[in-house]
Amino acid sequence: MIPDSAGWRLLVVSLPTQAATARMRIWRALKAQGCAALRDGAYLLPAGGGREEALRELADDCIREGGTAWLMAVQPATAEENAEYQALFDRSEDLAELRKAWKQAQPGLAKQSPAELLRVQRRLQRDYDAVKAIDYFPGDSSAETEAAWLAFSRRLQSLASPDEPHEAGGELPRLDLAAYRGRTWATRRRLWVDRVACAWLIRRFIDPEARFLWLAQPADCPPDALGFDFDGATFTHVGERVSFETLRASFGLDEDAALMRLGAMVHQLDIGGPPVPEAAGFEAVLAGARERLPDDDALLAEIGTVLDSLYAHFGRARA
Repeated sequence: MIPDSAGWRLLVVSLPTQAATARMRIWRALKAQGCAALRDGAYLLPAGGGREEALRELADDCIREGGTAWLMAVQPATAEENAEYQALFDRSEDLAELRKAWKQAQPGLAKQSPAELLRVQRRLQRDYDAVKAIDYFPGDSSAETEAAWLAFSRRLQSLASPDEPHEAGGELPRLDLAAYRGRTWATRRRLWVDRVACAWLIRRFIDPEARFLWLAQPADCPPDALGFDFDGATFTHVGERVSFETLRASFGLDEDAALMRLGAMVHQLDIGGPPVPEAAGFEAVLAGARERLPDDDALLAEIGTVLDSLYAHFGRARA
C-alpha cells in the first residue's frame, strides 16, 4: 500500500440532457481545475490544495440543476497504480504549446510599444499561470518552461524599457530632505511608469523646486545632477525596490500608507508583483498621454494630476 497522503478525489456526475448550459458551465469548471476525465461523467483530481472543496461545490451545482453527483475518496492499491493516476496529469503538451507560442511571438515584439509589450506579457503570464495551477506533478518539462518564461520575460522587459536599471545591492541610508532642495534631477526621457512616478514624488514630497532633465541616454547625465531610474543613478532599483520605492524609503516616507499603495502599483507595473486594481487604469491613461504629449514636461504635468488623485484615493481608502 502507499501512504494515505497520496489520495485522490473522484467526482461522478450526471445532468439532465436538457441542461445544456449547466453542462457546459460545469465542464469548463472541471477543465479549469485540471481534472482528468476517466470516462464521460467521471473526473479525477489529486487530493489537497482546496481541490476537494472545489469539487464539492461543483457537485452541489449539479444537484441544483436536477442532476446527480457523488464525490468519493479514492486510494490506489499500489505505487504503480498511483503512478498511472499521476500520468493522467502530464502537462508536457500544454507546456510545449506555451513555449511554442512564446517563440512565435518573438519576431514581432520589437515593433510594439511599451504598453503593448506589457499587455502581451500579462496575457501570456495569465496563460502560463493557468497551466502552472494545474501542473500537479511538475517534471523536466515544467523546469524547461520556467526557464523559457524567465528568458522571454527578460526579452519583453528589455524591449519595453531598453535602459531599465538592473537591481543593485546595498543598504538605503536615511537622507536629509533639506540637503536635496532646489536641485537638478535627471532621468531617461519618454517617461514611463517608474520614472514619471519618481518625478511626481520628488516634486510633491522631496524637492518642490526640482528642475528636471530628460536624458537621451544615461551617459548624458551632468555630474551635478541627481540621476534616478537608470544604472549608476543616485536613486535606482535596490534589492527588490523599484526606483520609486528607493526614493520613498531614502527620505523616510514609508510611513505614508497612501504612498505605500502607490508604490505597490508602480512596482507591479514596472517589474511585476501582486495585482493592484488601479494599475491597469493608470497604465492606460499614461499610455494615452504618451501618445498625445511628446514633451516630457507636459507629460509629467498631466500624469502628476492623475497621481495626485490616486494618492487622495489611497489615502481615503485607508481612513
